[in-house]
Amino acid sequence: MTIEQIYTGCLAQGAYYIESQGEAAIIDPLRESEPYLSRAEADGATIKFIFETHFHADFVSGHVDLAKRTGATIVYGPEAETDFQAHVATDGEEFKVGDLTLRVLHTPGHTVESSCYLLLDAQGQEKAIFTGDTLFLGDVGRPDLAQKGADMTSEDLAGMLYDSLRSKIMPLPDHITVYPAHGAGSACGKNMMKITQDTLGNQKAMNYALQPDLTKEQFTEQLLDGLLAPPAYFPLNVSLNKRGYDSHSDVMKRGTVARSVAEVKQYKQDDHTLLLDVRSAEDFAQSHIPGSIFIGLDGSFAPWVGELIADIHTAILLIAPAGREEEAVKRLARVGFDQCVGYLDGGIEAWKQAGEPVSRVQRYTAKQLEELYRERPKVVVDIRKPSEYDNGHILEVDNLPLSDIHDHLDVYRNMTGPVLHCAGGYRSMIAASILKSRGIENVSDVIGGYGAIKEAVIPVVSAALACD
Repeated sequence: MTIEQIYTGCLAQGAYYIESQGEAAIIDPLRESEPYLSRAEADGATIKFIFETHFHADFVSGHVDLAKRTGATIVYGPEAETDFQAHVATDGEEFKVGDLTLRVLHTPGHTVESSCYLLLDAQGQEKAIFTGDTLFLGDVGRPDLAQKGADMTSEDLAGMLYDSLRSKIMPLPDHITVYPAHGAGSACGKNMMKITQDTLGNQKAMNYALQPDLTKEQFTEQLLDGLLAPPAYFPLNVSLNKRGYDSHSDVMKRGTVARSVAEVKQYKQDDHTLLLDVRSAEDFAQSHIPGSIFIGLDGSFAPWVGELIADIHTAILLIAPAGREEEAVKRLARVGFDQCVGYLDGGIEAWKQAGEPVSRVQRYTAKQLEELYRERPKVVVDIRKPSEYDNGHILEVDNLPLSDIHDHLDVYRNMTGPVLHCAGGYRSMIAASILKSRGIENVSDVIGGYGAIKEAVIPVVSAALACD
């Protein structure tokens, strides 16, 4: 028996490969098929089933492509409706993979079709449970991503999740291993742990949602408290996962076309094409194509693309580091952005050598910020999440989170030279690029973000004082 978690840090997502006696199953695969095909080939195994725990919102699953390439059966839990061929299982239905058995446990609440898969060994003993977004480590899935009918609220789904946990999960033995679909950093929950697997017994001891004396009303209140609005691209990904999508190979083929400077200039004049610069924040600050947006590959690239660009149908042309163009297209496709039209051949250097204009972003060190803050404290803007801001921030500095930047454009236009900071400098450069693309040119950011600011002579409000 083999159980392998295939974890993708950028999406904080766990897919699973299970093999026994030459048969394999994949749970919640990512868009590209190659990792799962290669893994099965190494074992000399045939992929028999592709199990989906629910219709994912934060990424496009690879179930459709993988089924076409392997002949495997796609399996969903009860209540699922798809536009492609899939087996909609009944609650308690069992599937054989070699000597192993996977039993469907319908656990509605995160979504109405959400289901977990309980793994039993050759002797019928419970070994592990693959919980999707029903149960995370330290948390549970949010109940506001899929509502069935206008009369079903988030509170209704939270109540369903409460019942699912108590009727299907909590009665299971403590020794089994919990394998969730996401870990810390995912927008599918609030307080997930950094570890990516744990025993059910430990979760029963420390996860608030599994406490035996917790009432449904208390559970619902805790679950919904502080829940931020989901990213705008989530429902579009759900639709792709239900309907199907273009093949991954076609998306990669059209997205990795090298475009000349002349072609990029033509695309730049098209209001429907976004120039996306995925280099480092430092490189973007030094020189970039005017009007381009920065979201660097060496960060939470795909989630921020989804959060800030939102419309997955947007045509995207890449400015990428040499040799990483294919990686960028692949990671865009994972969150449904399939309309990449290519990349600038030769990168920013080709653009500059052609004599085309470039723009820059001024950056301050924390030491330089000390003097600026003394003179004009109100020009500094903290763009971190509200929870980060509440844990400590610069005195008298306002919080305008990056995720809401499109709602705050008028605020920035009325400021004289806003200076942005985040935790380390990645998000502040994203924000600066968006503001510049909207005509707010006199924007700058802080190198090293709040981590560097705390070491400078700048007054900060501690977490304790912020809560008073």
